[in-house]
Amino acid sequence: MAKTGPQRYPGASTAYWYQDNYGGNAMESNVIAWHSTEGTSLPSYGGGSSAPNFTAKPDFGAKRLVWFQHFDFDTSSRALRNLAGGVQTNTLNVCQVEIVGTCDPTTHTKWTQAGYPHLYTPELPDWAIRDLAAFAKWAHDNHGVPLTSGLTFKAYPSSYGANGVRMTGSQWTSFKGHCGHQHVPENDHGDPGAFPMAAILTAAKGGSEPQEDDMPTTDEIATAVLKKDNIVRNAVGTPDNEFVTPATVLYRTEVVVRRIEAKLTAQDATISELTKAVAALAADSTAIDADALVARITAAIENVTVRLDVADA
Repeated sequence: MAKTGPQRYPGASTAYWYQDNYGGNAMESNVIAWHSTEGTSLPSYGGGSSAPNFTAKPDFGAKRLVWFQHFDFDTSSRALRNLAGGVQTNTLNVCQVEIVGTCDPTTHTKWTQAGYPHLYTPELPDWAIRDLAAFAKWAHDNHGVPLTSGLTFKAYPSSYGANGVRMTGSQWTSFKGHCGHQHVPENDHGDPGAFPMAAILTAAKGGSEPQEDDMPTTDEIATAVLKKDNIVRNAVGTPDNEFVTPATVLYRTEVVVRRIEAKLTAQDATISELTKAVAALAADSTAIDADALVARITAAIENVTVRLDVADA
């Protein structure tokens, strides 16, 4: 069968190319089968013996997916089980994509607690959905893969084995569009779990190019909060100056705090010296108990300090 359309996804690395060792069958792919690797790094795939057509690996710093291509788009890959005597799986017009991450909530919790950055397929960030959608749209525009699914993506582990959503042989043979490993007959895997397929396909239908991440930066959020209802300008006593920035507020606040700290330090020193002076005077008088006087003054100061702390809490 002749392969039509571009066979390489733009920008995908071929550093791990396995088609030369595992030739595969030529076909016209009209199905995308999505997987999750259940790891945090690019798998070795047994040197290619169990590799998909593509692997999408997250770059968290750049907020994008890095793509690796292992086989042509229209060449059968090797990530599905294919039992003897049943329907064809890997070779039945299916292009396979592995996403580096996990669909398992237990694994997700463990990695989160350990501080491992990772993709959790039920909760993909917007930038991952954006890049998966870009791939889906490219497959649609260049190979006619429908931007449809019609399947339920069950959460792992209920998606494993006989899960109620796995297709029969005849359903698989006639299927076109997007499915998960959990839907393929003769297989028992449950990945990619509760995959946001609808969100990906919706995004794929919305435009031809991946959109830039439009999340506001930390500075933009801070500016918006401090400028809400003229908080910034009012805080510095210049409500008519629209050019006052959050940095101005912070600087002036710091100046005021330092002045207050200096005054408090001076007051503490003054009170200490006053206490000593009163104590010295009391020592010369037989009518005044010096120790009791010092204790009373100290207690009064501490009482004021406590009340101020409570008022500031």
